[in-house]
Amino acid sequence: MGSTRPATRDTAQRTGTEKRGAVVAALMLAMALAALDATIVSTAVPQIVGDLGGFSVFSWLFSGYLLAVTVTLPVYGKLSDTFGRKPVLIAGAALFLLGSLLCAVAWNMAALIAFRIVQGLGGGALQGTVQTLAADLYPLEERPKIQSKLSTVWAVSAVAGPGLGGVLAAYADWRWIFLINLPIGAVALWLIVRYLHEPERERGTTGTRARVDWAGALAVFACGGVLLTALVQGGVAWPWLSGPSIALFGTGLALAAVVVWVERRAAEPIIPGWVWRRRTIAAVNLALGALGLLMVAPTVFLPTYAQSVLGLAPVAAGFVLSVWTLSWPVSAAFSQHVYRRIGFRNTAMLGIGSASLILLAFLFLPYPGEAWQPALLMLLLGAALGLFQLPLIVGVQSTVGWSERGTTTASVLFCRQTGQTVGAALFGAVANGVLASRLGGASDLDSVTRALDSGAAAPEATRRAIADAVHAVYLGASCAAALAFLVLLLLAPRRFPVLGEDLTEALTEDFKEDGR
Repeated sequence: MGSTRPATRDTAQRTGTEKRGAVVAALMLAMALAALDATIVSTAVPQIVGDLGGFSVFSWLFSGYLLAVTVTLPVYGKLSDTFGRKPVLIAGAALFLLGSLLCAVAWNMAALIAFRIVQGLGGGALQGTVQTLAADLYPLEERPKIQSKLSTVWAVSAVAGPGLGGVLAAYADWRWIFLINLPIGAVALWLIVRYLHEPERERGTTGTRARVDWAGALAVFACGGVLLTALVQGGVAWPWLSGPSIALFGTGLALAAVVVWVERRAAEPIIPGWVWRRRTIAAVNLALGALGLLMVAPTVFLPTYAQSVLGLAPVAAGFVLSVWTLSWPVSAAFSQHVYRRIGFRNTAMLGIGSASLILLAFLFLPYPGEAWQPALLMLLLGAALGLFQLPLIVGVQSTVGWSERGTTTASVLFCRQTGQTVGAALFGAVANGVLASRLGGASDLDSVTRALDSGAAAPEATRRAIADAVHAVYLGASCAAALAFLVLLLLAPRRFPVLGEDLTEALTEDFKEDGR
């Protein structure tokens, strides 16, 4: 009898490890789906337009998806704190798969855009809830492992998306871009349903049923949608100072006032005031907003630079960008050894300070230069940003309890996504302004990119103009990194107020129980 109890405990622990491993596998699959669908359509646009038409509005295949993801993040974060992560993740995955199926059977461009928005409505739940569950499943000392895995999945999937989309469109049919989501998502959904069991938690001291701020959710959705649409389409579909831009920004500001009015009166607001009143969360929100801003420089402008200035083929240009997916997760995993010694804030400042200098170094690359030079900078940039992002996410999640973690994580991701949207609009305007001044106002970056896609070689004057434009963008990105450094220095506390791990331990113990 003496040996039975330890054996039983070992079996329970082994079962718990297996169940948690199954949930982690589901989270990685869900993260891969969300990352892939942000980029996988890009190289299949010619086939899609050739089949469905609608060339003038095809950009909404990307914008619609990303807008839906961004504006739903705060809503799903609050819902996961109210009802638990599992129902929100299941509902989001089901909605994402429904949107994928509808995209595969779309009959025209308008229908495909509408169904991409449905996909994005589910994708917002995948992104936010996956990151929140990662913090729920692991205690503080183990979170870098799961976060580095998710970072690797996200980076590899985002970079591989265009290539996979091109292969499916060329050798199968563009509809397989969406159909491939169904078996992968079904496996993730089954693993979540089968293996994720959250312990029961108290809903409140009054014992009343949880109330959902649906008015606030609608106001946040409308405000975010209008303002992000103004940023995405401004300078592209219409000039910045045109009637549509002014109308959208005016409407967005009016809706922002409505959001503030509704949220102040809500018992359980979608965006609670404490998200911005607490120094740690506010600082991380602003710092990761700056991260989203600076990431636009390499992800949007570096491939064009590599093709036009360096003369690389599209595949080789993609490789110059993708090298940061090698160093980012490695640096993220290593960051735990640094922040345990010097703290979350100082580690993040070390990373973003290094990133600012690396981005600035891009301006001093020789013209036209060799491919290994920007590739080396991207390798170093990935290492710096891995040292910056993960300590902030792990740190801020550790300052709140289970009932606030979903809202906190969603606010961080929302700010990063919004930063990317603002960065695309801001740096796009900067690049186009430089090109216009160098080429006499006859060109913009979109026309240059289309010419490169058609196989045309860029003239020498255009090459130099593109180099100058990308240099200006990287200078702006370096300033954004410096801004993030100052935010952390002046606003973030020297030591993050980390809470205990009672709730994480409760969820971990749940995985050790058989028959749940």
